[in-house]
Amino acid sequence: MTSAQTTHTDATTGPFYVDAEAAEAFGRRLLVAHDLPKEDAGTVARCLVKADLRGVDTHGLQTLPHYLDRVRRGLINPRPNLKVERVTPMAGSLDGENAFGFVVATKGMAEAIEMAREFGVGIVSARRSTHFGAACNYALQAMDAGFIGIVFTNASRAMPPWGGREGLLGTSPIAVAAPAGLETPFDLDMSPAVAARGKIRRAARRGQQIPLGYALDAKGRRTTDPNAALDGGTVQPIGGPKGSALAMLMDVMGGVISGAAFAGDVRNHFEDYEAPQNVGHFIMAMKPDLFVSRDEYMRRMDTLAKRVHLNPTAEGFDEVIMPGERERRLEAQHRRTGVPFHAREVAALQEAAAKAGLPPLPVSNKPLG
Repeated sequence: MTSAQTTHTDATTGPFYVDAEAAEAFGRRLLVAHDLPKEDAGTVARCLVKADLRGVDTHGLQTLPHYLDRVRRGLINPRPNLKVERVTPMAGSLDGENAFGFVVATKGMAEAIEMAREFGVGIVSARRSTHFGAACNYALQAMDAGFIGIVFTNASRAMPPWGGREGLLGTSPIAVAAPAGLETPFDLDMSPAVAARGKIRRAARRGQQIPLGYALDAKGRRTTDPNAALDGGTVQPIGGPKGSALAMLMDVMGGVISGAAFAGDVRNHFEDYEAPQNVGHFIMAMKPDLFVSRDEYMRRMDTLAKRVHLNPTAEGFDEVIMPGERERRLEAQHRRTGVPFHAREVAALQEAAAKAGLPPLPVSNKPLG
C-alpha cells in the first residue's frame, strides 16, 4: 500500500480509487465468508468489478452489501447445484435454484457456448434466478470465446406500458456482443428505459438530482427528485412505445418461455424481502461464421466498424464510435488509475468487511497511476 492509500473513509468527498484486482479479491473474500464456493465467489466478484471498470457503477462492487444481505435473509442460495437440462441438442433449460444471477447466467452461457461449438447455435433458458448485474458480462463471455452472444433478462416492475402510469414492466437489459477482426467489436448493453433504476438509486444515495425525463413520481408527474421516483414512481421507456415494447419482449423471452415470473411478478431485488425473485434469462451463443467463412465474417465486421468511425461528425460531436467503445476505453483507464468509488459506497463496503471480520478494502484518495 502506498502512502496515498488508506483503509478508512472519514472524508466526505471522493472519489476514492481501488485497484481492480484488489477489488475482486475483496469481493471474493466477502462472498466466501457468506458460504459461496470459491469458484462462484470469483464469478460474482469478477462480474461486479467488470461493471465498475466499464463505468457501469450502478451494477458494480458497491452493490455487494445488498446482495450479501439477501444471502443472510435466505433469498439468495449461495450453494446451488446447477444443471442444464437439454430439451433439444441446441437448447437447454436451467433451474437457477435462487442462486446468484451472476453464477446462473455464467453457467448458462458456458453451456450455450458448448452447444454452439458443436451445433452452431446454443440457447439456454433460465428460471428461478436472481438479479445478475450488468448483462454485458455474459455476452462478452461468448465473444471472448469467439462467438456472438445474445442475452436477455426480465426484471421487477419499474416502468408502465406506454400510455400507463403504474409500473408493470422491468428495466430489462439487452446485451449483444459480436467479435471483429482488427477493428472494434460490436458490444451492446442497453436497457429499454431512459435510465436504469440503479442510476436513480445512486443519485438518491449521493443526495443528487436526476435529469428531467428519467422518471415520473407516484402521481405520474415528471420529477428530478430521485426519492420521489423511487417512492411509488416509475422510470420512462426510451422512444416511448418502442422502449415499452422492448421491455415486453424481454418479459416474453426472459419470463414467459422459461417458466420464471413475468408481467410484474418478478420480485424487487432492493425492496421485496418476502421471497426470492424468480428472474428469467434468455442466453444464446452463435458461431459468427455459420453463413459465411470466418475470414469473410471478420472482414465484414471490420468494414462495418471502419465505416462507422469514418462517418462525418454532426454538430456537437467529436467522433463517431461503436457500441461498447466508450466502455472499453473506460476499462483501460480504470485498470491504470483504479476504479473510482464515492465515499459513501466505500464506507458501506468497509462496514460489510468489518461485520464479516475481514480486512478492509484498500483505497486511495488519488489515482493509482
